[in-house]
Amino acid sequence: MDTKDLSRREFLRGAAVAGAGLAAAACGPTPAPTAAPTEAPAAAPTETAVVTPVKDKIVVGMSRPLSGWNATIGDAAFRPIYETWVPMVNAEGGIYVEEYGKKLPIELIIYDDKSDVGTMTRLTEKLILEDKVDFLWPASGTAFIFAQAPIATKYGYVLITAEGGATQIKDMLPSLPGVFVTLSFSDWYQLPVLAEILAAKGAKTAYVSYIADLHGIEYSGVAGIEFPKQGIDVVGLKSLPPDIKDLSPVIKDADASGADIFCCFAYPDQNMPACGTSMELGYNPKAWVGGPGVNFGFYHAAFGPAVEGLMGFTAFARGSSPALDQLADTLYEGKPEEINDWWGHPYYWAGLDVWKAAIEKAGTLDQEKIRDVIASASPENPLETVLGPTWFDNGLLAKETHPGEIGQWINGVFEVVGPTDKATAELVYPKPPWPTG
Repeated sequence: MDTKDLSRREFLRGAAVAGAGLAAAACGPTPAPTAAPTEAPAAAPTETAVVTPVKDKIVVGMSRPLSGWNATIGDAAFRPIYETWVPMVNAEGGIYVEEYGKKLPIELIIYDDKSDVGTMTRLTEKLILEDKVDFLWPASGTAFIFAQAPIATKYGYVLITAEGGATQIKDMLPSLPGVFVTLSFSDWYQLPVLAEILAAKGAKTAYVSYIADLHGIEYSGVAGIEFPKQGIDVVGLKSLPPDIKDLSPVIKDADASGADIFCCFAYPDQNMPACGTSMELGYNPKAWVGGPGVNFGFYHAAFGPAVEGLMGFTAFARGSSPALDQLADTLYEGKPEEINDWWGHPYYWAGLDVWKAAIEKAGTLDQEKIRDVIASASPENPLETVLGPTWFDNGLLAKETHPGEIGQWINGVFEVVGPTDKATAELVYPKPPWPTG
């Protein structure tokens, strides 16, 4: 694995690199020169042979947050997936590509975007134009994918996303035919489910805080639509600067509102101090809902028993299916708790499963043909992944394939509590009080 500008811990795990091969073309013999008129005519030249170019590996490029504010999510979300999935596939020889008549191992080229969108866009074009990678894998974060997707489309690359998903990307997908979004998000189908299950428990009011970026603006906007649909009034709305240090004014305002539900639609740098400040000030609403962060094992590691009752976004728990239980064993058993991601991991793994299955079905590394295989998958003609039969609905991972939407920490486990027909535990409402002492 070729990792560039790595400023965090040395990047040792990752794709096993096998063999180096450069494309080569074979030519037929040079025709003999024309003989003098007094000599017999020369033999006709031999036709140039058609030879399949040599290909010994599939080169995949990524621009990832190996340092900077977004590295916390990048390290716990997609990174453990590709660091596990790629060596497993390479241990079996790689991906079989009919065009070359053999399996090809995967090689990763990874650059550090330093958690900066502009840097990521430059590195994405470098991967395409200078490194000439066979495929792109995704950047990390809603705003990053929003910026990367048009670049992939411009150069004709398939892009199956990981961390991030947005209503505006959904609206753009008709103009991004090679982009496929794996992660569930605000109105696909998280906040409709959140509003439904909380209203069923009697919640009537909500206070919404949100980070002032694409992620927070979209989640707060969708909450403003979905909560009222279920009879829940939004009684407070507060924008949070990304660099906010003191959350106490926000928490005091939420407490004064008397809202049943407190939402912090932000990232760990905001929702973790919001959680800590809530404990310090004794603010204990009936439902405390956090954005990315609550779903990770590092949240439990940081707060211990205080996480009980906290809600966030999820995809699965061990009880969701035998295949997902096995995935949890593969990813989490005997490994640091901090890498556990109960929201994104099955979707990211499924995205790589889709990519592999599409290459094998297309029998080629041609982007357009692989794109067509993915786009044509359906309930009647699905691709098989860790989620089971899998397909996309106009570029979004179909709702029917989602194992869950809303999670809650219950007895130290991040359980699926919504939708109710996929729940692995019943929603605890009101949440228990913060532990004392």
